[in-house]
Amino acid sequence: MEKFNHLHFSPDDSFAKNDPEATDEDELKLPDALPILPLRGLVAYPQTAVPLTVGQPRSVALIDATMSKDRLIGLFTSRKPELEMPGPNDIHLIGVLAYIQRIFRAPDGTIRILVQCQSRIRIEEYVSQEPFLMARVRLDKETVEVNLETEALMRTITDQFSRLADLLPNIPNELVNSTLNTTDPLQLVYTISTYVRMELDKSQSILEEDTAEGKLRLLSDVMAKELDVLELGRKIQSEAQSEMEKSQRDYYLREQLKAIQRELGESDDQVVEVEEFREKIEGAGMPEEAYKEAKRELDRLSRLPISSAEYGVIRTYLDWMVNLPWSKRTDDQLDINNARKVLDEDHYGLKDIKERILEFLAVRKIKKEREKELSDVPQDYLRKDRLGAILCFVGPPGVGKTSLGASIARAMGRKFIRMSLGGIRDESEIRGFRRTYIGALPGRIIQTIRRVETRNPIIMLDEIDKLGRDFRGDPAAALLEVLDPEQNSEFRDHYLDVAFDLSEVLFITTANDMDTIPGPLLDRMEVIKLSGYT
Repeated sequence: MEKFNHLHFSPDDSFAKNDPEATDEDELKLPDALPILPLRGLVAYPQTAVPLTVGQPRSVALIDATMSKDRLIGLFTSRKPELEMPGPNDIHLIGVLAYIQRIFRAPDGTIRILVQCQSRIRIEEYVSQEPFLMARVRLDKETVEVNLETEALMRTITDQFSRLADLLPNIPNELVNSTLNTTDPLQLVYTISTYVRMELDKSQSILEEDTAEGKLRLLSDVMAKELDVLELGRKIQSEAQSEMEKSQRDYYLREQLKAIQRELGESDDQVVEVEEFREKIEGAGMPEEAYKEAKRELDRLSRLPISSAEYGVIRTYLDWMVNLPWSKRTDDQLDINNARKVLDEDHYGLKDIKERILEFLAVRKIKKEREKELSDVPQDYLRKDRLGAILCFVGPPGVGKTSLGASIARAMGRKFIRMSLGGIRDESEIRGFRRTYIGALPGRIIQTIRRVETRNPIIMLDEIDKLGRDFRGDPAAALLEVLDPEQNSEFRDHYLDVAFDLSEVLFITTANDMDTIPGPLLDRMEVIKLSGYT
């Protein structure tokens, strides 16, 4: 059975003369056998009017038979709503006595009725099942004891119902006002329970509870839970609405800003540029620190006018950030036989030097294989194992120092780039210039990394013995961090002001004279001497 809201009745359907609505409950005379109408997914309460739709042939026969007699039926909720024709064992024992007030027959054969529920009744025994269920029933009165606790519960429930009415549109204000003036606890419980959404077993529990106080407590608990759910839903909806309104407001303001810029002769280039930077930042694969800094600078850029001097400074900075190879690398090819072939093709003689280079590559190959085998071990324990020596080729000009570095790169499948250190006297040439200076740029290390477009190239630091120093700082001290495997995983260029990992870069240095190489730098390198031609 299902509830329905709008009924149309035949004009000859009037109240029966023995309408129990006008009869005192104590004087109600129950028939020897009462027709039982099972309800599916619905609990009917005393003192309420319930619209029902009847479609099953057995139920239609019940209504037809009842209309020719006293119009009294028993409404009992089915334990299994999925059953179309529940039997005696499938129906709750406690229900309500109801009087059929109005009836409407639809063209499709279904019957719509409006019943006035009277008193709570209990099934004693079933007397027949065909053509419909018939049972002997008895009145099952509830215990009503009005005391301070009952009154407190009634006030709590009316307050909860008022709050519920504010959240649900289907509860009329007149009903809320009438509950405020209700002094009968049973009438209050049954009236409100009809409008409160709850599980079927909860509804049946309220009906079966014997005391008014117990019914009030059950209903109050159900309403408290329902209020929590509805208020949370309203809060979520309000937050979503606020977020949507903020998005609409932001869109409106952006459109206004575009219109103002067009009036001032400015184009939409800034908006396009900001969005391009945003996409590049997302796709650059930056570590968290760099990503946050880039996003912060992008937010600043989006709020600055394109004519601002600071706009150009931030744009240059972001251009450097998005074009660095944060996550781009080449795969190493550590084939010793291929490396020997490449060295022999590129250089004649130099047998001892070639053997030393092959040993160097073999060690890197073994360490890489070991690293794969121990991939589950925390990286901090493997860091020292991964670190290799920094080769330094020492010899007079023209003996093939630079070409040896290029051959190593070709043998390993890495990109090769040369960086000359001759004559550098300013530490900022290595570490970069801070952005507070006009025209500031990153240092040569970061510039070289950007040009080579990979985070694991072979960088040859040429003429390391010709580094200078003056009042502007010591570039050799800056190189200590670059070449120190314990520190270069978080190399911090002054311009970028975020860490960049140089640990995958293979540095090779060259020098003409070992004596002029600063001692701390020399300690970090393995010297391979190339003799001059004779």
